[in-house]
Amino acid sequence: MRTNTEPSSWPPNVQFIAVPQYHTSVTSVMRSFLTKVKVPADSPSSSAVSSCHCSQFGLFAAKNIAPKIHILDYIGEVHCDDRPTSDYDLSLYRSQDGVSVGVDASKVGNEARFINDYRGVKSKPNVVFVDRRTSSGELRMSIWSSAAPIKKGEEILVSYGKSWWRSRQSETSDRDDLTMDMDMNLVVIQGVRTGEFRDVRLEGGGSFEGLI
Repeated sequence: MRTNTEPSSWPPNVQFIAVPQYHTSVTSVMRSFLTKVKVPADSPSSSAVSSCHCSQFGLFAAKNIAPKIHILDYIGEVHCDDRPTSDYDLSLYRSQDGVSVGVDASKVGNEARFINDYRGVKSKPNVVFVDRRTSSGELRMSIWSSAAPIKKGEEILVSYGKSWWRSRQSETSDRDDLTMDMDMNLVVIQGVRTGEFRDVRLEGGGSFEGLI
C-alpha cells in the first residue's frame, strides 16, 4: 500500500515505505531485540532529520545540511535470510551466535535507497552510515553528515565499502566471461538527471533505476 509521503517521481516497481517492514526470516526473539530496547534519554532522535530529496540517480540536499547530524534512516525490509543478488542490502546487526540482520531496499524502501557511492563523483564521501536507536527503541541504519557541511543541491554520497565493490567486480567478470562465451554484447544503459521531490530534491529520469 502506498503512503501519502511517496514522491511523485517514485519508481512504480518499488513500494515506498516510511517505516521498516520485517520479513518472516526475522524471529520473534530477534525482532524483540531490534524494536524494543530501551533508549537512553540523551540518544539522538529523528527530530534532527534534515531535508533531502532523492531520484533514481541519486540523493541530493534540498537545503544546507550542518556537519555531524542525522539526515535520514535507510528504510527497507529487515531480514535474516541471504540475499547475495541485491544491490540495496545493508548489514544492520550481527548477533554473537552468528545471525546476520540486513535491511534490503530493493523492492520496498525510502529515499535513502538511491544514495550513491562517492567514487567517480568526489574525492571522499560527505556522509556516513551509523546504526542508531530511534526514540521508540528500534534499531536502524541511518545516514549522518560528516565533518563538513553539505550545501543545498549537493549530492549526498557515502562509501559502499571495498567489499561491496570487490563482490560487484567479481560478478562483472563472471558476466563478461559468459558474454564472450555466448558471443553477445553487454549493453550499458545510462540516464540523465532531472526532476524534483518536495523538501528534498529528487533528480532523475529515463528508464534506468538503481544505484550508480
